[in-house]
Amino acid sequence: MLISKELAAAINDQITHEMIASQQYAQIATYFESLALKKLAAMFYKQSDEERQHAYKFLHYLAETGGEVTLQSIPAPKTKFASVEEAVQLSLDWEWEVTRRINALMDIAVEQKDYLGQDFLRWFVTEQLEEITTMENLLKIVQQAGERNLIMLEAYLSHDD
Repeated sequence: MLISKELAAAINDQITHEMIASQQYAQIATYFESLALKKLAAMFYKQSDEERQHAYKFLHYLAETGGEVTLQSIPAPKTKFASVEEAVQLSLDWEWEVTRRINALMDIAVEQKDYLGQDFLRWFVTEQLEEITTMENLLKIVQQAGERNLIMLEAYLSHDD
């Protein structure tokens, strides 16, 4: 086995966390879609797919290194939002939590001198810079536009394609 039981268990937890994120982002996407914010909805559907792909990367890594995969149940996502800003803030808070978790996984790999694990996790460490930056910028734009001018947000996202 090329992975410790400790790191395998932590990665199994991360798989669950990534699947929770995928579900939450899909729920947020449907909220935006219900507000006719098609570009914002599309962004979050894409984000949902990306989180699921992250979970699969972890799954494949565990399988390749001989770790035991133990999928866990996923709680239902938050379904009601008072505002677009609340939904985006939830997403940013989630990405900060993911960053903390990825860093904790890296800490385990470093502590155990698991060089394969460090190499694998480095991609996720770098990915979190993009995730945090994207959500921070989106929140800033939502706050500047305000709830009454969300069509401006849609126009902004149209130029981002």
